Amino acid sequence: MKASEAVLAFDCATAATVVGLSIGGELVCDLADRPSDGERPRHAQRLLMLCEEALAEASIDWGQLGRIGVGVGPGTFTGLRIGVATAQGLSQASGLPLVAVSTLEALALPARAADPLARVAAVVDARRGEAFVAGWAPSGEQVVADQSCVPARLAAALAAKAGPSLAVGDGALIFRKELEIGAITVPDDDSPLHLLSGGALCELAAVGDPVGLELLVPNYVRRPDAEISVQRSRKIE
Repeated sequence: MKASEAVLAFDCATAATVVGLSIGGELVCDLADRPSDGERPRHAQRLLMLCEEALAEASIDWGQLGRIGVGVGPGTFTGLRIGVATAQGLSQASGLPLVAVSTLEALALPARAADPLARVAAVVDARRGEAFVAGWAPSGEQVVADQSCVPARLAAALAAKAGPSLAVGDGALIFRKELEIGAITVPDDDSPLHLLSGGALCELAAVGDPVGLELLVPNYVRRPDAEISVQRSRKIE
């Protein structure tokens, strides 16, 4: 990446639609549409609008971007499809290179930056009473692979060698009790460390290797809800 390159990065893997724009490694714009409790995600309605807003705020146009980064999950099936499909469409139209960004790694990045000695886990609500989780050592090594698990197994899943001692994300808030029983610290509910940021997405997108359109695929981790529902209905029949 050129030192002055502009990076647009976005993520729709969670309920929030998050967009960031950086130029030369400096964050210029960090935007997010975060639905209130009970509201449905607005990825399809808000993603491109937020991208245009970010470009306007940075006073640049699409032709001045150097690359596009997109969160590939794990996360919700619909949100991931919207994010990845939008990135592919923008790349086809503009010729810009694409970079796949781990949603969990982007979530964990600010906590790792705030405390370089911390062993950090990113925990995202996966619905169905489960969480998507991954963890990193202070060295940057991923010590807990992306996975989904039920609350009863959450602390054990993070108890790898040099396993995480700090957990962030909406899943960490939902399953605070299970994590704290496992001696894993969860920041206060209002901590910004629980929110996915456009800055973290841009930082990872800036250093990631570009991938071809056909290689940009969501990291679902588990089967989509719709597929499981169809399977259950067939068993009932």
